[in-house]
Amino acid sequence: MSQATVLYDAPGRRARIRNAIVAAVFLLVLAAMAAWVITRLADRGQLDADMWRPFITASTWTVYILPGLWGTIEAAAVSIVAALVLGALLGIGRLSDHRAVRWFCGAFTEGFRAIPVLLLILFTYYLYAQYGLVPPSQLAFASVVTGLTLYNGTVIAEILRSGINSLPAGQGEAATALGLRKSQQMRLILLPQAVTAMLPALVSQMVIALKDSALGYMIGYVEVVRSGIMSASFYGNYLPALIVVALVMIAINFSLTAFATRLERRLRSAS
Repeated sequence: MSQATVLYDAPGRRARIRNAIVAAVFLLVLAAMAAWVITRLADRGQLDADMWRPFITASTWTVYILPGLWGTIEAAAVSIVAALVLGALLGIGRLSDHRAVRWFCGAFTEGFRAIPVLLLILFTYYLYAQYGLVPPSQLAFASVVTGLTLYNGTVIAEILRSGINSLPAGQGEAATALGLRKSQQMRLILLPQAVTAMLPALVSQMVIALKDSALGYMIGYVEVVRSGIMSASFYGNYLPALIVVALVMIAINFSLTAFATRLERRLRSAS
């Protein structure tokens, strides 16, 4: 029997029957739509074995998929590390005792957090190209990393700031009573607890950074989506290529989430 919560009362017998009927109808409609889509794809030959055969050959992976996958992982890894550093600096800066530091970090955070990632990538791309700040061979990579770092760093700053503010006030008061400076309190007591508490949100932002690396497609950066499209153009199997790329991204994101879950459990057990 369903239990009442603060959000809603426990449904009665008629409500449970009605909910079961609605759920059954929804599942039937969803199954019918899936069957229709599969039938249409099969009629157009998109599910033929020949469409999938390129993905069981080594050349497809070594020429297209794996180089693009490396580009995705490389851009995401560099931007995630840089965003964590930038987010920590901005998040701590917004809690500074100095008004000028708080104002600058707040304006920086709110400004770049409001700009779409794609716009940041395009802006930095043309900025680097216009003034020759980056070698041409690294132009796309640097633009993707910069855009992802600026956006995700500002979001992480808000996550860390919220995590620190959510800690009991007694943590800081006890540290002050022990004679610790503000920087020592933040580094040794507040920040480690905030990171542990907000780790799920941080991991979610890392997953977003990984997926947003696909926006590099717009400036010619070779990542897994672009490499999948290139292989599809060569073999003429767009749907299977996109499905394979989606499965690769799902596997990476699942692995990252599983690692973070294990890390969170270890941190909580250690504390």
